[in-house]
Amino acid sequence: MALRPEPTAPFHSVQYALRVLESVAGHRDGATEEQLSRETGLPSGHLAHLLLMLRREGYLEQIADGTYVVGEGLVLLGSGGGRERALRERLDRTLSELRDSLGAAIYLSRYTDGELEVMQTSEGPNAPLVNEWVDFRSAVHATAIGKCLLGQLDHDGRKDHLSRHRTARLTSRTITDERLLLNALDQQPPTVPVLDLQEYAVGTVCAAVPVTAGSSVGCLALSLPVEDAHRLRQSAEALNKRAAPVMLSLAI
Repeated sequence: MALRPEPTAPFHSVQYALRVLESVAGHRDGATEEQLSRETGLPSGHLAHLLLMLRREGYLEQIADGTYVVGEGLVLLGSGGGRERALRERLDRTLSELRDSLGAAIYLSRYTDGELEVMQTSEGPNAPLVNEWVDFRSAVHATAIGKCLLGQLDHDGRKDHLSRHRTARLTSRTITDERLLLNALDQQPPTVPVLDLQEYAVGTVCAAVPVTAGSSVGCLALSLPVEDAHRLRQSAEALNKRAAPVMLSLAI
């Protein structure tokens, strides 16, 4: 399985953030913003934005003299046996924050061993998960999550998946023509959220954005009841802008 070559904007942010973390880790007594800018090659404005995000996520701390040191969040994720638990707790917290700020159910998924897997979700009384009336693994062609994951595969990877899963009609809006689906995936810009406008389930709209960590294929998604469809695009853009911390947690 090969990935498409186009990176997303949050992907770039993650690569730069990892560069900053590596630079800070090389200064046991703390690194100044000027040192970090010089060592990473990042302009001061971009660096300041990344430092703010890394401090907010607990990966860096700014000590009394103004220099930056490694934070507790980074130590926990790098702690060997405790990493899996620390990662799950961090992702649970991040997904809950996204749920509350966007007013939508949130999903973190990945494509592994040729199948879609929903890793974690976050729902609430006013943000219910979509009713999984058809197994998501069999409905990749009809969901925002599935189309976002397929979109990160190369042509052969997509064809392989579709050869194993029939593109069944789930609603009147479902794309069942394989050629039309592949064309739609080819034309989907990598930095634009993938939408599902009642293609999987009548009464629900969804959006998904790529979450890339190394060679893995993943995505972050949200769902809304159709009466809130007017919020979908704005919520999807907000989700896209806030995907970087999730990618970073998975990449560390």
